[in-house]
Amino acid sequence: MSGTGTPTVAWELLDGGVKGVAKKFSQDRGRALVTAGGRAVVLAVADGHGSRAHFRSEMGARWAVETFTSCAQVYAREAVRRGEDAANLPRLLAEARTLPQQVVHAWRRRVLIQEANSPAHGGNTTASTTPSTASSGTAGSAAGTVPEPDPAVYGSTLIGVVLTERLLVCWQLGDGDIVLVDEDGTTRMPLHTGPDMGDETESLCESEAWRKARLHWQPLTGGGPPPGVLISTDGLSKSFADHEGFLAFASGVRSGAASHGVAAVQAQLADWLGHAAKYSGDDATLAGAFPAIGRGPARPGPDNDDTH
Repeated sequence: MSGTGTPTVAWELLDGGVKGVAKKFSQDRGRALVTAGGRAVVLAVADGHGSRAHFRSEMGARWAVETFTSCAQVYAREAVRRGEDAANLPRLLAEARTLPQQVVHAWRRRVLIQEANSPAHGGNTTASTTPSTASSGTAGSAAGTVPEPDPAVYGSTLIGVVLTERLLVCWQLGDGDIVLVDEDGTTRMPLHTGPDMGDETESLCESEAWRKARLHWQPLTGGGPPPGVLISTDGLSKSFADHEGFLAFASGVRSGAASHGVAAVQAQLADWLGHAAKYSGDDATLAGAFPAIGRGPARPGPDNDDTH
């Protein structure tokens, strides 16, 4: 399968984010784009931890989205090229399982470059070729006290999705939410693990963080359209009184897009997220994609360019 024909499914995208009430700036980042010649979508959201120990986490969240997007576009092109043949699915699954390690290594390289140029804890530090684990930044050396690169300063969660006509793959490290929404409004959360337990969460800054990433792998072979996908940082779901209210919101986003168009929903998204942020007090960021059957490629422009 070459994946070079005319797409039969177009993708309509949502993306937006707001900062939490009383926060100086948002620690979240998000992105939604069409890739692989219009045949695939890549979604990503990241939530920098934002506490005093993670005082550069907005940078970590930005790098999380950038590194995931870069790696996921390569994977998306392969999923489109090979995904029509069921014999290729085991190999695509194996590659999906290795993608978190690629992302973590790329993210840590960004940390090391930043630390080499502007150490978070002051002083001068030399970037090594091996990513460092989180440290207190007080290690000594024969030449004096030289801070070690401290990934914890940049700590962030990450949720990412690749969606094609034939395949849905979701990855999650840390908190946040993935909701799949069918045409009839039915919702499901493939990687939901239950209520949050306090503020502790998995993070990109942990040693071998890729081992804690969760994977949802779903070949789309039922003959119907792919599901809509919404991903969001936890500031959105925390604004609802209960889990059912959050799922009703997700279903309403899909029905609103069907009734009034995705552009109309996008125009209201900042207001909806701002309302949520008033209740949760946290940053709220959402990215989503809905299939639009038979409308041709979505969003012409730079985001469809596979070269970046």
